[in-house]
Amino acid sequence: MDQQPPGDRAAAGSGVPTPTCYRHPDRETGISCTRCERPICPECMVSASVGFQCPDCVRQGSGTGHHSAAARPRTLAGGSVAADPRLVTKILVGINLAVFLLVSVRPALVGDLTLLGLAWDPSPPPGSVEGVAEGQWYRLVSSMFLHQEVVHIAFNMLGLWWLGGQLEAALGRSRYLALYLLSGLAGSALTYLIAAPNQGSLGASGAVYGLFGATAVLMRRMNYDMRPVLVLLAINMVFTFTWGGIAWEAHVGGLIAGVVIAIGMVHAPRERRTAVQVGACALVLLASIGIIVARTMSLT
Repeated sequence: MDQQPPGDRAAAGSGVPTPTCYRHPDRETGISCTRCERPICPECMVSASVGFQCPDCVRQGSGTGHHSAAARPRTLAGGSVAADPRLVTKILVGINLAVFLLVSVRPALVGDLTLLGLAWDPSPPPGSVEGVAEGQWYRLVSSMFLHQEVVHIAFNMLGLWWLGGQLEAALGRSRYLALYLLSGLAGSALTYLIAAPNQGSLGASGAVYGLFGATAVLMRRMNYDMRPVLVLLAINMVFTFTWGGIAWEAHVGGLIAGVVIAIGMVHAPRERRTAVQVGACALVLLASIGIIVARTMSLT
């Protein structure tokens, strides 16, 4: 049987070839290198003055007259192309799993790390007032890595692994990490604002929903078929508002933050890329801080 070359995989049921990345033949794509015209996926795309180039053309200089080191490979969002495009995702998954194992051994830590607005803790006697409003700001972040149930952490880590790897490759490590942490913080801030002060909340759902929002923005930017991610997001939102015990505020807050940050990341004009990207992150950060401060003032 003849073997089809990468980039010429025939679409099922038709004679029209569907382009696939020349470095990753299992990934379909509609983008080609502006120099060699080989199809490339988001992981292989290097932002150029016009369109995108493949890593090979960037390293070789491709006849530009410049040494290959003069043009460092860049991701779609302007980040450095990394040898391991999932390194940050692996670290985040590892932190979540490590905290899960830790609280499994020491369950008492759950009460110390959970997002809590303001509540009375009767133990140990004589008791004390706990929560973010009492100055325990760390709860806004620690709760993002805290899970108690196997099903809960399993769903969140599957979402993080599935969405995170592609986003990390497209954005670069630092931008991707900023997206994850700020989405999680925004989810915590909205939960702190709306939920009852004595209602505990935990989990990476806010950050993962930020990845959902960013994935939708990235797919739109790449002119990909958005139906799969939109259907998956819709299903998750149905679960968010129909299942009991879910902090929907974190999901909504993270989703909104992820969309805002991703728009700034992937649509920033090249000449003002850094300023726009930093501005988008700063906007989400300041909005989150404003919500936190306002809620704290209302509770104290």
